[in-house]
Amino acid sequence: MTVTSESEITTPYYIVYEDKIRANMRKLKDVEQRAGVKLIMAFKAYALWKTFPIIGEYFTSSTASSLNEMKLSLQHLGNDVHAYCPVYTDETFPQFLNGCTHITFNSLTQFERFYPLIVQHNASLSSEQPKVSAGLRINPRCSVVDTDIYNPMLPGSRFGVEAKDLTRLPDGLDGLHFHALCESDSYDLEKVLEAIEEKFGQHLKKIKWLNMGGGHLITRKDYDTDHLVKILTDFKSRYPNLDIIMEPGSAFTWQTGDLVTQVLDVVENSGIRTAIIDASFACHMPDCLEMPYQPKIAEAIPEGTSDGIPYRLGGNSCLSGDYVGDWFFSNELKSGDRLRLMDMNHYTTVKTTMFNGIQHPSIWLAQSDGEIKLLREYTYDDYKSRMD
Repeated sequence: MTVTSESEITTPYYIVYEDKIRANMRKLKDVEQRAGVKLIMAFKAYALWKTFPIIGEYFTSSTASSLNEMKLSLQHLGNDVHAYCPVYTDETFPQFLNGCTHITFNSLTQFERFYPLIVQHNASLSSEQPKVSAGLRINPRCSVVDTDIYNPMLPGSRFGVEAKDLTRLPDGLDGLHFHALCESDSYDLEKVLEAIEEKFGQHLKKIKWLNMGGGHLITRKDYDTDHLVKILTDFKSRYPNLDIIMEPGSAFTWQTGDLVTQVLDVVENSGIRTAIIDASFACHMPDCLEMPYQPKIAEAIPEGTSDGIPYRLGGNSCLSGDYVGDWFFSNELKSGDRLRLMDMNHYTTVKTTMFNGIQHPSIWLAQSDGEIKLLREYTYDDYKSRMD
C-alpha cells in the first residue's frame, strides 16, 4: 500500500525518510573512509529490516547481542556479524559460532569456557572459509555518560574486564572491545582512548583488532568529524597492527523519522493542562521515560521560550507516569490536532511494548520518489500471538 500524502495516513504512525537515512549513510561512509576504520550497524538501536536494502548500499556488517539480531543480519543485511553478549550458554553458543565472524566475551570465565569450541570450529573449516575471531570486552573505568541507566562504566558494572584482572592476554585472543559512550562526541572518545592506552596499552600491540563499541553520535549536526578522524588516524599510527571497528547505534538513523499522533482530549488538574494523545510514551517512546528526555514537537513553540500555552502530553495507557512535558503552543490544543514528535526512529521501534494491549502505530517509509509506502500495520492478532 502506498499513499502520496501523510494526511492520508491514520494516526498514530511512525514515518521514516529514505533521503534522511541516505544522508546519514553518506556521512558515516565518509568518516569510515577518511579514518581507515570499519563502521558496523548496531541492531539494538534499529532493526527495521524493510529499510535494510537502503542501508545495505553503504554498510553490510552488523553487531548482534542476541541470536535474533544475528539471524536478522544474516537474512537481510550481511554475513559479517560481530557478536557480543553479557553471557553465552551451551545452547546458544554453537549457533553464534555458525553465524558470526567475531565473538566477544564479557569475562575471562566466559572466554575460558567457550574458546575451546572456537578452536574446534575453526579447525573444521576449509582453508577458504573465514575463521571466527575471539575478543574480550574490557572496562577502562572512564565515565563520560551522565545518565546512569546507560552508563556501563559505573562502579559495580557487570560489563568488561578491568585492567587489574588482565595482567596477560589469554592465548588465542585476537581482539579487545570496549563500550563506554552514549550519544557522545569525539572529545568523549578521546578521553576514553587516553584511559585505554593508560590501562591496557601493554596489550594493544599484541592483538589484531580493537572494537570501540557504540555511542558515537557521528551524524549529529554539531559532531566534530574532523576531530574524530584525527584522533582515530593518530591512534592507528601508534598501533598500526590494529584494525579499528566502531558500532555507532543511534548515528545510523539519527533524526531520520518521526511519530505522528493526534490529540484525543484535553484535561486540566491543579492548573496543569494535559493533552491526551493516541500514542503512549510508555509503549511507543520508552526512552522518553528511561533517559529521560523530551522530544521536539514540530507544532510547538521552539525551545528556549515560555511564551504561549503550556501543555503536557499524556499517553493513552493507564500507567500514571505515561506523560512528558511541558511544551508551549501558540494556540490552545483541541481534539483532532495532529502533533509530530521528532526523531522517533533510533531506539524507538526496537523498544516498544504492547502493555495494556495498546495498538502499535503503523510504520511507513517516505521514499525518495515521493511515494509513502506502508511497511507494517499491526492488528489484534499481533497482540494475541505474543502469548500464543
